[in-house]
Amino acid sequence: MSVQSEIEELLKTHFQPERLAVINESDRHAGHRPPEEGNETHMRVRIVSPAFAGMTRIVRHRAINDALKPAFDKGLHALAIEAAAPGEATRW
Repeated sequence: MSVQSEIEELLKTHFQPERLAVINESDRHAGHRPPEEGNETHMRVRIVSPAFAGMTRIVRHRAINDALKPAFDKGLHALAIEAAAPGEATRW
């Protein structure tokens, strides 16, 4: 399973999102890591979930990072997070 697919599955399991996009941005960061370490190192997560209602941005980010620990253990190096609760404005 790819890192991107694993992230999607972990987020679906933990947060039951209404909207979810996991974007592989690794190609924008060529040179950060040697190729033998994999090519799925930088991801962007855009997620809307009722689970985030009432949470601050920091708490949301911590919850997502905790849920994605298995992906970080497999080589995920950087994660951009855009998280919202239903009804909150998003830029995407």
